[in-house]
Amino acid sequence: QVQLVESGGGLVQAGGSLRLSCAASGRTFSSSAMGWFRQAPGKEREYVSGISANGRSTYYADSVKGRFTISRDNAKNTVYLQMNSLKLEDTAVYYCAAKLTNTISGPYNYWGQGTQVTVSS
Repeated sequence: QVQLVESGGGLVQAGGSLRLSCAASGRTFSSSAMGWFRQAPGKEREYVSGISANGRSTYYADSVKGRFTISRDNAKNTVYLQMNSLKLEDTAVYYCAAKLTNTISGPYNYWGQGTQVTVSS
């Protein structure tokens, strides 16, 4: 089992920045790919970003490329999502997710409870 706890969400003005954190426990974090998803009201869940276990492979959705950066600290069992130049359309609940494997594509197995990010004009 893996437990994931997100933090760092909140209210920010358009153009601002936030950093989300996800603390993992329960399984060998350092061997698992990790990811961030988001879901806005009335929309499907979107795969925002993913990172391999050693951090060398990453994925970004086109909608966030160049603005968001995913990183991880395996010593702290934590994955981060630095979000810059935030836009109104980034408003969503952001979920941290973990996989049983090291591939950043394909389905994720464990999910956090989500943290709300609201971007205002």
